[in-house]
Amino acid sequence: MLRRLYHEQPAAFAFTEANRAWAEGQIAKYPEGRQQSAIIPLLWRAQEQEGWLTKPAIEHVADMLGLPYIRALEVATFYFMFQLQPVGTVAHIQVCGTTTCMICGSGDIIEVCKRRIAPTPHTLSADGRFSWEEVECLGACANAPMAQIGKDYYEDLTAENFERLLDRMEAGEVPLPGSQQGRYSSEPAGGPVVLADYRGTGADHNGSVQRAVDIGDTLKRIDGTEVPLLTPWIHRGAGHGATPKPEPMEKSAVQQAAESAAREPKPAKGHPATKLGVTEQEAEAESKAKPDSKSDPAGEVAESSGPTEPVHGEEIVPRTGAEAGPTLVAQKKPRTMKAPRKAGADDLKKLKGVGPKLEATLNQLGFWHYDQIAKWTPEEIAWVDERLRFKGRIERDGWTEQAKILAEGGETDFSKRAKY
Repeated sequence: MLRRLYHEQPAAFAFTEANRAWAEGQIAKYPEGRQQSAIIPLLWRAQEQEGWLTKPAIEHVADMLGLPYIRALEVATFYFMFQLQPVGTVAHIQVCGTTTCMICGSGDIIEVCKRRIAPTPHTLSADGRFSWEEVECLGACANAPMAQIGKDYYEDLTAENFERLLDRMEAGEVPLPGSQQGRYSSEPAGGPVVLADYRGTGADHNGSVQRAVDIGDTLKRIDGTEVPLLTPWIHRGAGHGATPKPEPMEKSAVQQAAESAAREPKPAKGHPATKLGVTEQEAEAESKAKPDSKSDPAGEVAESSGPTEPVHGEEIVPRTGAEAGPTLVAQKKPRTMKAPRKAGADDLKKLKGVGPKLEATLNQLGFWHYDQIAKWTPEEIAWVDERLRFKGRIERDGWTEQAKILAEGGETDFSKRAKY
C-alpha cells in the first residue's frame, strides 16, 4: 500500500518542553554513534503530541538525531501505526477487523463508523472531531469485537454500545475503557468458573483499565506532564556500569622526588634547556607534512598541520574530553583540498550513509572526491570520524570501499538505487 504525506502540512513543529526532555532521555539510552535508534519512540511521541505525524515533525525528529530526512521518512511511511493524515480532534477509532473480531461482529462496528463519522477510513468527520480506520489484530481476541480508541481498548462491543460510546465522547466525556458488558478481564461471559469464591474481592478494575483511569490520558494529546520523567541513566553518565577505580595510594617522599626529577627538562649536549623547560630537540615541529607541490595533480591541497579550517565559513570543532569518548586509534589528518577540481566535485551522497548535510560537512573539511575518501587509512578515518556528529559511521557503512568502486567508475548497490 502506497503511503504519502498529507497534501496540507503545518508550517512548523516543536516538542513541548516536557516532551523534548522525554525525547532527550530516550536518545540518552543509546551509546555514542547509535542514537539514531531512538527514531521510533521519538516519532511516536511527536504523533502523540499532535495526533498525527506531520512532515515538519518528521524533519524535526530527523534533525534531533542527525538523520537524513529520507531515512526518517522511510520509517514513518513503513509503519502503519504512524498516522500520515489528520485525525479527529476528539478521537481516532481503530476497529479490529481480523478473523475473531469479524466473526463476532466487527462489521457492525465498521458500519456505525461509516454512518456516524465518514464513509471511508482516514477521513475526518464533518466537524473534524472524529476519524476511523480498520486495523489488523490488536490482541484482545477473547473480548471481540473490540476497538482501540485513543490509547485504550474498548472491548465486547456491539453496534448499540458503540453508538453510546460515540455519544459520550461527543459530549466531552471519556467512557471507561475495557469491557463494555461488565467483564472484569477475559473471563467467560456468564462469569468466572474457577476461583469463583474470590469474585468481587479484588480491585474495581483490572490493571490496564485502572491505569487508564489514574492517568486519564485515553483521548488526551500527550504533552509530557502526565507522569513524572524518569531517566536515571542520564545522571549516571556513560560509564555508570563500570567498576569503580581504586583510590590512588599516597606516594612516599622518595617517589615524589623521583617523579619531579623525571619531569625536569633534560638538555642534550650543546643544547641548553629554554626558560620554558623545553630543549631544542624536544620542541614541537612546525609541520610534519611535506611541502606542497606547486602543481599538485589532485588539486590545491590544504595545510596538513594545525586545526581544521572549514572551507565554507561555519566552524567545525572536534569533540574533546568526555564528549569525544575513548580514542582507540591514533589520528592523522588526511590530505584535504580547499576546493574541488576543475571538473567539479563528486556526488558524495552516492555513498551509503551520506546525506546532503553530511556531504556539506565533508566539503567543509576539504573532501570533495571519491578518490580522497578511498585513500583514507585507519588513522585518517579516526581523524575524520572525530569531526563528524556520530562516530563509527565511516567503517559501519564502508565509505572507503564504496569510494574506491565509485572512483574507478563503477557502481555500488546503493549508488544504483540512489536518486538525487
